[in-house]
Amino acid sequence: MLDTQAYTSNGKVTNFDEMLRSDGSARAAYQELVTWFGRQSQASFEQKQQEALAIFSRLGITFAVYGSTEANEKIIPFDLIPRIISAAEWRFLERGIEQRVRALNAFLHDIYHRQEIVRAGNIPSDMVNLNEAFLPEMMGFDPPANVYAHIIGIDIVRTGDNGFYVLEDNLRTPSGVSYMLENREAMMRLFPELFAAHRIAPVERYPELLRQTLESVRPKYCEGDPTIAVLTPGIYNSAYFEHAFLADQMGVELVQGSDLIVDEGALYMRTIRGKERLHVIYRRIDDAFLDPLNFRPDSMLGVPGLFDLYRAGKVTIVNAPGTGIADDKAVYAYVPDIVSFYTGEKPILENVQTFRCSIEEERAYVLDRLDELVVKEVHGSGGYGMLIGPHATKAERAEFHARITARPSNYIAQPTLSLSTCPAFCPEGIDPRHVDLRPFVLVGDRVRVTPGGLTRVALKKGSLVVNSSQGGGTKDTWVLED
Repeated sequence: MLDTQAYTSNGKVTNFDEMLRSDGSARAAYQELVTWFGRQSQASFEQKQQEALAIFSRLGITFAVYGSTEANEKIIPFDLIPRIISAAEWRFLERGIEQRVRALNAFLHDIYHRQEIVRAGNIPSDMVNLNEAFLPEMMGFDPPANVYAHIIGIDIVRTGDNGFYVLEDNLRTPSGVSYMLENREAMMRLFPELFAAHRIAPVERYPELLRQTLESVRPKYCEGDPTIAVLTPGIYNSAYFEHAFLADQMGVELVQGSDLIVDEGALYMRTIRGKERLHVIYRRIDDAFLDPLNFRPDSMLGVPGLFDLYRAGKVTIVNAPGTGIADDKAVYAYVPDIVSFYTGEKPILENVQTFRCSIEEERAYVLDRLDELVVKEVHGSGGYGMLIGPHATKAERAEFHARITARPSNYIAQPTLSLSTCPAFCPEGIDPRHVDLRPFVLVGDRVRVTPGGLTRVALKKGSLVVNSSQGGGTKDTWVLED
């Protein structure tokens, strides 16, 4: 089925391809897959594609597209061809990810206490204290086990054999882990013979390990086993499927703010049996909506008095309020310094070069090269509020020129990377598509990095945008075991 001459451009790979070398030969991790391709037909793959769609439809694996004129709920696009990462490559990534998340948690503890990194001049005071993601209400508070970010997604891109870069850190309410788990289950159903030919690190224990992580950060006034719940904004949230999925997989309740009440110095869940005490809340709502008595008074999503209980050590909120300061895209530019400051080590994983529009010289550079750079809002997500300069129109670049000039601190810019490609099943056959990777990390009594993570793929030919809201899809990620 696979014709390497058709897969590559004129027999040569035009950028770093994870399956084939520049001469068209298969890389070691993909050799078994390439051989297997030769035994498949286009018709059989098309049939498998229909089976995958049926599986995802039956399970209700959807995402919401805000502002879309089409149906709001859509089935997540799924690519049949797995992305494969060798054991050696994964060991390198795992070391770098663990180093990074330890440093980011140390940074969060520091900025909500003595701010030694600011005193040392490694990061400007205004970058922290005037940042809209900084939460003064967290000053001086020690969360259980001193863990602020318990569930983290680290977005990684690749540009070469050893060219791995962190594109973004996600420490607020990272999503996508349900797609990782369902992608694996679908692939095991569709291609059991392909699994039998590889030794693949499992991801199925993630819900169990998530629950262990949540139990390990129980509040200090909890006696016995903690009661846990997932707090969701409700069915209209784009990640509601994931909220319900994780609650079900962990065997805990899925609740909304209206299901909870603060009474006599404790948090309770309303049930048909009466009130039930809760100790740990895995929240999937933003800081501002957590508690109308302490934050936005018009919030109907949170629980009045929840934050006061948290500060009193009566309940644990996961991730901790105020973690957003560590994944702010302007702060991102300082993460290599953050890693060095708190670990005393050189960062294992590098950042993408980042220009901060809040700095006059860097802003001037960005404004002069909007046709070359990717511009992002510092608090943007999901591919929104973003300019991809080389693919933008003159009018779009002019609009962003005005936006940056008006609010320079709201934007950063990065060079357009030549992202690696992986094989994807397309109408014309197997074709290379650009990908990124979001490994998921759990931090509690220890750091646990799930092997692989969620690979997002830009299904539009030539596109660099992998977000599902912008036409991207997902694929299973296989980490090979030695």
